[in-house]
Amino acid sequence: MIVHLTTVHRRNDTRIRFRETATLAGRKEGCRLVVADGLGGERAEHFDIHDLGVPKGGRIGRAAFGSLRALRYLWKLKPEVLHFHDPELIPLGLLLSVLGFRVIYDVHEDVPRQILDKYWLPLPVRQPMSWLMSALEWLGGRLFAAIVTATPTIAERFPGSKTVVVQNFPILSELSVPQAAVPYSKRPPHFAYIGSITRVRGIEEIIHALGLLRAGYDARLRLAGDFAPRELQQEMQALPGWHHTDYLKWINREQAASLLGSVRAGLVVLYPIKNYPDAYPVKMFEYMSAGLPVIASDFPLWRSIVEGNACGLLVDPLDPKAIARAMQWLLEHPQEAEAMGRRGREAVEQRYTWESEKKKLLNLYSELLQ
Repeated sequence: MIVHLTTVHRRNDTRIRFRETATLAGRKEGCRLVVADGLGGERAEHFDIHDLGVPKGGRIGRAAFGSLRALRYLWKLKPEVLHFHDPELIPLGLLLSVLGFRVIYDVHEDVPRQILDKYWLPLPVRQPMSWLMSALEWLGGRLFAAIVTATPTIAERFPGSKTVVVQNFPILSELSVPQAAVPYSKRPPHFAYIGSITRVRGIEEIIHALGLLRAGYDARLRLAGDFAPRELQQEMQALPGWHHTDYLKWINREQAASLLGSVRAGLVVLYPIKNYPDAYPVKMFEYMSAGLPVIASDFPLWRSIVEGNACGLLVDPLDPKAIARAMQWLLEHPQEAEAMGRRGREAVEQRYTWESEKKKLLNLYSELLQ
C-alpha cells in the first residue's frame, strides 16, 4: 500500500489528490490518501480517502495530535511507502524512517524562506523557526528514502541523488474549455482569480484595480477560493472595487473549468517576496491550459514564460494602476487577447503538462519498490 498523507491540505488539493495520488492509484500496491479534515472517509477515483479527524488546539495541536493520530494509523497499516506533504510532519517522517519505513517528503514550497513571511508568527520567532526548519529538512534529506520537490529551485537544497522535481503542471483535459464555453468574442468583461486568497497573492491590488477601471467597461472579478486570514475578506469588502466582485467561495474542478470558459483573462499577481519569484505558479499554467491570456507579476522567471510564449501581460504586482491598465488593454484588444490565450494553450500542450511530470513520479516509485 502507498499512502499519501496530509494533515494541512484539503482532500481536494490538486497536487496531492488529482495529480500524484490519482497517478499512483494504478500501481499494483494500491494507493490511499490520508487527510485530517473531519469530512469522513470516501471512495475516490480508484483509491480510498481515510480521514483522521480534525485535531483540536489550532496549529500547534494540529501538528502534535495530527502526527500522533497519523502514527497510530500508519503503524497498523504498515504501508510500503509513506509519501507526506506537510513540513509539520517531518518529525513523524524522521521517526518512521528510523523505524524502517520508506518515507518520501513532498516539498511544495521553500519552507525556510516562506516562514520569514508568515503573518501569524511573531517577528522575533520567524528567523529561529526558519533555521530549525532548515535543520529538519537537512536531516530529512539524509534519512528519507526520497525527496519530491515542486520546483527546481527547491530541489537545490536537497541531495541530488535522491531528489526528483515533479512540477505542478496542469492535466490537459482537466481545465480545457468545455464544449459549452462561451466563444471568446462574446464573453462578458470578466476576469478570474482561483486559489488561496491572501494579501501576498495580490488580492488587495486586484480589488483596487477594479475600482480604477472606467465604469464604461463594466468589468468584474470572478473570485473563487478561501480567504486567509478570514478577516481579510472584511477588509476587501470595504474597498470600492468589491462592488465589481463576484465572490464564489471554494469551487470544485468542474466548476473551475466552467468559470474559466466564461472569462477574458486570469490573474496571478503575487508579491515579490521570498518564494514567489522562483516559483512556477500553478494558477498561471491552469489559466493557460484553459486558453486564457494571463496578467502576471513581472518576475524574470515568469517573464521568460509569458513573454517567451506571448501569452499575456506582465505588471508590477504592487501597482493597482498597472493591473488596471493591463485589464483595460485586454478588453480593448479582444482579438489579440484571444490569440494570447491560444498561444498559452499551445505552450502548455508542448512544454508544461502533467503527462511529462507523472512519468518522473512513476519512475521514482518503480526504483523504490523494485
